Amino acid sequence: MMKCTKLLTILLIALLAVGLMVGCDTLEPEPTPELPALSSASQHMPISVNVGILRGPSGMGMAPLMAWAEDGQTRDDYHFTVGGAPEEMVAGIISGELDIAAVGVNQAAMLYERTGGDVRIISALTQSLLFVLDSTGEINTIADLQGQTIHITGQGAIPQFAFEHILRSNGLEPGVDVEIVFNAEHAELAALMVAGEVGIGLLPQPFVTSVLNQSDDVTIALDLAEEWNAVSPDSVFVQGSVVVRTEFLEANPIPVERFLQDHAESLAFVMEHVDEAAELMEQFDIVPAGVARQVIPISNFVYIIGAEMQRVVDAFLTILYDANPDTVGGRLPSAEFYFLG
Repeated sequence: MMKCTKLLTILLIALLAVGLMVGCDTLEPEPTPELPALSSASQHMPISVNVGILRGPSGMGMAPLMAWAEDGQTRDDYHFTVGGAPEEMVAGIISGELDIAAVGVNQAAMLYERTGGDVRIISALTQSLLFVLDSTGEINTIADLQGQTIHITGQGAIPQFAFEHILRSNGLEPGVDVEIVFNAEHAELAALMVAGEVGIGLLPQPFVTSVLNQSDDVTIALDLAEEWNAVSPDSVFVQGSVVVRTEFLEANPIPVERFLQDHAESLAFVMEHVDEAAELMEQFDIVPAGVARQVIPISNFVYIIGAEMQRVVDAFLTILYDANPDTVGGRLPSAEFYFLG
């Protein structure tokens, strides 16, 4: 009987170890709405998790997870807040109202510095989703922006700093050679472009498709990912990230692992079940279903965690830091910034 007990104990320890070895590389889960069971998860009680997302790309990938949580299909009790501006996510994390939030990757670094390490990055997203839209017919290259006024969103986030890096790398000084006007939300700028009140604008998908659907005068002039690769070919254009409060992570490491798997599963479902995912995005006021159906197939979501996340994010932040240290909070984050699972 004692030998059986020892054997059972060894088996349980082995299973727990396997369950905790999640997230060491890019997740590639099978696309299915049924969430995978973690061997260690059954030994831990479900908890309540407050998650913040933005309308647009970060929200699109979480729409199925929101539905599964609403239907009680998730291990933990997720409560989602959908916002329109990055500052809402930053404020929620700092105040403790949010446990996990989607923010620009440079905002994650700034939060880490601003809070003295109270925020950690747990995943990154790359996608080709930022475009310069033009209704003037004059913009074909970055050089054509000289002497022009461009409206952008995401002040203090990736759209601003990536665009400024690209301008400077092409010999144009932001605010001198190119006037930049900031709009608070993507939806606001999209409406202005449709109305013909803004001639040149920088927007992410799905707002790009929304504008093109409503205006025959607007065309895509430049793909920011292509322009980034042209001036920084050795780095990956990382746009989005997901962060967690360090206090929450330390108290709930396994639920955070579960969230990473849930999020990856949700993204996989989006790419494999376009029509159903699009309806969910409209249901949760993330993006209209018709626009989502057009955008999802070209979104090219790449979900990165673990050591690979640290490699690509560190390289991207280094470029931003070299251009302007303030874009990442004044200094590059230490290795503790990265949650490797």
